[in-house]
Amino acid sequence: MGPYIDGFRAWLEASAYTRDTVRNMLKEMGHRGRWMAEVDVDAEDLDWELIETFWRARAASGRRRPGLRSFRPLMDHLTSAGIVRPKTSPLTPVGELVAAYHDWLVGRGLAAATVLRYENLARRFLQERFDEMGRRFLEDLSATHVVAFLLRESERVSVGAAKGRVAELRALLRFLFVRGLTPRALASAVPPVAGWHDTGLPVGLAVDDVQRLLDSCDRGQSIGVRDFAILMLVARLGLRSVEVARLQLGDVDWRAGEMTVRGKGGHRDRLPLPCDVGEALTVYLSEARPSTSVREVFLMSKAPRRPIRADLVGDVTRRACRRAGLPIVAAHRLRHALATEMLHRGATLIEVSQVLRHRDLATTAIYAKVDLTTLRQVAQPWPGAGQ
Repeated sequence: MGPYIDGFRAWLEASAYTRDTVRNMLKEMGHRGRWMAEVDVDAEDLDWELIETFWRARAASGRRRPGLRSFRPLMDHLTSAGIVRPKTSPLTPVGELVAAYHDWLVGRGLAAATVLRYENLARRFLQERFDEMGRRFLEDLSATHVVAFLLRESERVSVGAAKGRVAELRALLRFLFVRGLTPRALASAVPPVAGWHDTGLPVGLAVDDVQRLLDSCDRGQSIGVRDFAILMLVARLGLRSVEVARLQLGDVDWRAGEMTVRGKGGHRDRLPLPCDVGEALTVYLSEARPSTSVREVFLMSKAPRRPIRADLVGDVTRRACRRAGLPIVAAHRLRHALATEMLHRGATLIEVSQVLRHRDLATTAIYAKVDLTTLRQVAQPWPGAGQ
């Protein structure tokens, strides 16, 4: 492992690992290298199976052994440097078809999360059309098979999720027909899911509860400064979790007091940057954000310093709820709270739609139900109430 020590040290330091952690990882790297020399294993042959063998050998010798997760930084570095090549197993017939479907979806411009969701349904559907020998039974695929699969899926998910399954299944059937794998265009055979629009109410939080969430962040700690800035973006601007995760340093125009939001479907919108949100971002960027070449604004609190995932915004919200002594809610609830508060302060539905960046005003129309003041003005007397 000698030739790779300097590169690994530089990689650890660039990933913002502490000095003690770097020293300990290099020490473990030395132990591993001596064991590899004893068993005649080159660095290019290193994989997780060999890592587990080394881990068991350390235990058998009675020496202290670190957790298996501690080996991931070295493996990530060697893989990214091209020294270790990921070993891939041969694809099954279903795997080959799903891989081709993946490329087709990416070519249509779908987001990575959407592609993953479509792939998962495709894999479940296709596995039912292959036998144990890998022989394909797509030629006799009929509307009966399609409807039966959709019914099974609908039994275990909500109405909203079932509607998503319809879209995913139709996309797969279009792909199979275009590639000549099915003789009939069966996308139109997928029945719609019955459901009534706008039957529910958007549930938000009271203004005081939102403030309690913000106040619960310990801004004396770097992670609290980061979490406060994240919650401010969601509570004051209504950003979605994925939009917070995608925010980059160049998206904030400090001179103009604006910011670019990378929204759904590749859309980019410009929003004004309120003073309190700008102050929260400034404190995080100047005092709490580690120095790194990563362009995303929000980074993980622990090394390696990677951009946050979208689901971390939900984790931040849930932790704030626990600290504030409030019922656990999702980050999207803060978005509902913003829309409701805007209506209470006299904003129109069009203005709410612009802030939330809805592409269709019908999406915003559900908030009309919570505008009780306006509803009282247009409500008709109940028949027979005056008698």
